Amino acid sequence: MTSKLLKAGALGAVVSGVPSTAWTLARGESPLDGARAAGAIALPHEKRTLVLLAAAAPVHVALSFGWAAVLATLPRRGPGWGLLAGLGIAALDLGVIGRRIPAIRELPQGRQWADHAAYGLSVGWMLSR
Repeated sequence: MTSKLLKAGALGAVVSGVPSTAWTLARGESPLDGARAAGAIALPHEKRTLVLLAAAAPVHVALSFGWAAVLATLPRRGPGWGLLAGLGIAALDLGVIGRRIPAIRELPQGRQWADHAAYGLSVGWMLSR
């Protein structure tokens, strides 16, 4: 992986949870719901929070760097293209794959789409630098 790709994946991993976490905290809800849902990708039958949180970290990192690698192959780069790609990723992650995982399906979807948009925007920006 190139340095730029590593930076893009890391930035995307950090930025991607900001919209949903901010909205969730503003509403006084648990910010752990999204992390537990990410853990459920790897451990779909697990219910213990600590186990799900431990599983969520490598899942989130793998998805963040994996999608950054995909975005790096696109012929066009930049924040706008990244935003569109992030929404495309959301359609796949939430609309197709996430529908099969109850913990993801139960999350407030608007917040999750905002997270994907933030991810794509930040990764697209970093890749264009």
